[in-house]
Amino acid sequence: MFAKIYKNSIIEKPKFTLSILFILLLCFGYFAKNFQLDASSDTLLLENDPDLKYLREVNTKYGSKDFLVLTYTPEKSLLSPKTIENLTNLKNDLSKLSWASNVITILDVPLLKNNDDPLSERIKNFKTLSDKDSDKDRGFKEIINSPIYKEFVISNDGKTSGILVYIKGDSKLAKLIKTKNDFLDKISKNQLTSEEKKAYKKFIIEYDNYKKSYNQKNHQNIIEIRKIIEKHQTEAKIHLGGIPMIADDMMTYIKNDIIVFGAGVFLFIVFTLWFVFRSLVWVFIPLLSCFFSVSIMVGLLGLVGWKVTVISSNFIALMLILTMAMNIHMSVRYLQFKKDNPNISNREAILWTSGKMFWPILYTVLTTICAFLSLIFSEIKPIIDFGWMMTVGLLVSLTITFTLLPSTLNIIAKKTVKYKTEQKSKITSFLSKVAQRNTKTIFISSLFVILVSIIGISKLEVENSFINYFDKKTEIYKGMKLIDDKLGGTTPLDVIVKFPDKGEAEKNDDDFDSWDDEDKDDAKYWFTRNKIDKITEIHDYLDNLPAVGKVISFASMVRVAEDLNDGKKLQGLEMGVLYTKIPDSIKKEIIDPYISIKNNEARISLRVLDSKEDLRRNELIKKINYDLENQLGLKNEEFKLAGVLILFNNLLQSLFKSQILTLGVVMAGITLMFLILFRNITLSLIGVVPNFMAAFLILGIIGLLGIPLDMMTITIAAITIGIAVDNSIHYIYRFKEEFKKINNYNKTLEKCHDTVGVAILNTSITIVFGFSILVLSNFIPTIYFGVFTGIAMLLAMISVLTLLPKLILVVKPFGNV
Repeated sequence: MFAKIYKNSIIEKPKFTLSILFILLLCFGYFAKNFQLDASSDTLLLENDPDLKYLREVNTKYGSKDFLVLTYTPEKSLLSPKTIENLTNLKNDLSKLSWASNVITILDVPLLKNNDDPLSERIKNFKTLSDKDSDKDRGFKEIINSPIYKEFVISNDGKTSGILVYIKGDSKLAKLIKTKNDFLDKISKNQLTSEEKKAYKKFIIEYDNYKKSYNQKNHQNIIEIRKIIEKHQTEAKIHLGGIPMIADDMMTYIKNDIIVFGAGVFLFIVFTLWFVFRSLVWVFIPLLSCFFSVSIMVGLLGLVGWKVTVISSNFIALMLILTMAMNIHMSVRYLQFKKDNPNISNREAILWTSGKMFWPILYTVLTTICAFLSLIFSEIKPIIDFGWMMTVGLLVSLTITFTLLPSTLNIIAKKTVKYKTEQKSKITSFLSKVAQRNTKTIFISSLFVILVSIIGISKLEVENSFINYFDKKTEIYKGMKLIDDKLGGTTPLDVIVKFPDKGEAEKNDDDFDSWDDEDKDDAKYWFTRNKIDKITEIHDYLDNLPAVGKVISFASMVRVAEDLNDGKKLQGLEMGVLYTKIPDSIKKEIIDPYISIKNNEARISLRVLDSKEDLRRNELIKKINYDLENQLGLKNEEFKLAGVLILFNNLLQSLFKSQILTLGVVMAGITLMFLILFRNITLSLIGVVPNFMAAFLILGIIGLLGIPLDMMTITIAAITIGIAVDNSIHYIYRFKEEFKKINNYNKTLEKCHDTVGVAILNTSITIVFGFSILVLSNFIPTIYFGVFTGIAMLLAMISVLTLLPKLILVVKPFGNV
């Protein structure tokens, strides 16, 4: 029934079919204008991570703001009059930016030891390096030794200064994020009512539109600040860092990757098609299929609002590669049939080819879809979206291949098109001989591959550093590396210390026993020696950890105060009184971000040295949690860790768990499909073994090379199995068909290597070189993904043309002859 409909609608009415396809192209082409990219930090986080929710609470509680960091390294001393003048001019230019709320430089640090006036007078009328009457040398010495500002606005060697540009908060975006999180919280608990579901759909449109405008504004902000940096670049070496800059640059990388990958793969496809077919017709038809598939898919993404992230930025390249592979298999089979049957009509040849290739191509698509669908078991939204995106994309490619190609071929190729098949492929002929004659070599090599895979996989780890995701030539890497080396680290981590409630605290602290209860409500009476000692003890412990750079907390302020008090310890009352006398401008910048009197908490903020080679984030987090409880004596409920380090570690640990589940799903799903397709357990197992071996070998190689898994390399094994297994399906399907005619295993093997083997070779080489285009990315995980997937596909191709036929010869799944 289906064949009859297909013949009457597609084969018999090619112009009508093409008209429908062109209408679809125009419709989806219209929605391509809504195609969106997203490089926000949200795309690298677990959406329902409770630690993410807690971090947002901490940021709200302690007034954390988005900021950009400039590293400023002048040729002359930071204290030279010319440098101070240049730095002042740079600050003035930065302060004029409409979106900057505050700019802090070394020139703005309050100098409390710059003269010998009474302490209260120095606090009230503090000086800075920018003041003409300040003692510059004395002030510089104070800053470089300050527990607060050392490795914050100045490096240990005193040669590099940090400039912080705080960005004005966006209250509407903050409100939208809170609303989104409330919706997501309800979704995770299945508590959304039907009305709320409708409200959520409307809200997401509003959120996406505003986020898009916010990203555009951020892009303009980065352009503006880079113009200022360029203007002052002759005075000093200046690098830009900070999450807003990273997000914007990653957006640029995604755009570049999409263009470069698409263009690179397109050019390689043209070259490959010409090399294989030596005919403009057979270059044009597959390219047309690729163009239609990608264009329709881009429009579909724009229509449904799917955003492309750094994870899915290679989807266009993948679609081009996979669409072309389908078209090559179809084209090769058509031309081989026409060559063997020169008198048959063009329409009959097309119908015969479509009928013969439908099931093998359908199953190759389904197995590849199985691989991509396995990604939805990940908890990481960009990876889940990538899985769905490629699933839909493959269905689009399948539809286009079996409609556009036959219709176009029906109109263009009225006569037999000559095709370069006169000479046998030397490569497939060689592999055919290897498969027939080298039994021991093949099986010993296979055992070696299995051994290497086991050893390598046992060494796999997910430890990774964000800084190493970027090429060393990029501004992101240069800025982050300099901040890491000179300004106390890049990856933030907070330790929130929760003090006992008032009743329990009074039993252990007699600082204020003589005061009335109403006085104790005053903010200045919150400070007690016990609290200060506890914060200081935790601060010092964290500061002594090798992986930790800058640590800043209320203990830092206390040390400054005690230094000003001739080294004498301040008691709670003295600290409380001092707190009331500190100007609000200083209090807002260096005290309020580290204590919450209202919540009876303190925040100890530290930065981890992300570029440290032997850093093990998961072990560091476990060690801090263990030591705070067992060495420092805190109860489990008296502290909690928060920060980007926690979220990044959660992501990596989730990747490792999801990889095991993903591979299990792929292997089970593909084996089941082989059973359905071939209805033979032995043949099904033979078919999957070579591809599983190739995928596991590449994981083993990654493990042996010590390359940590990340959000892209983690998907290599599943995707490799899904794509590489296509070769097995085509080979076994053709072997089964030819064996019925020839009834001899060795002759059938030779026939398959000379026909479908050539198609497998051509498509595999195309896929390998197609993936190699990804090395042009600035994002290191994308480069690894391209290189290792390409190598895996090459190994899978060799395995399918050697080990697979050897297993067929040994096991004889079609019966003894």
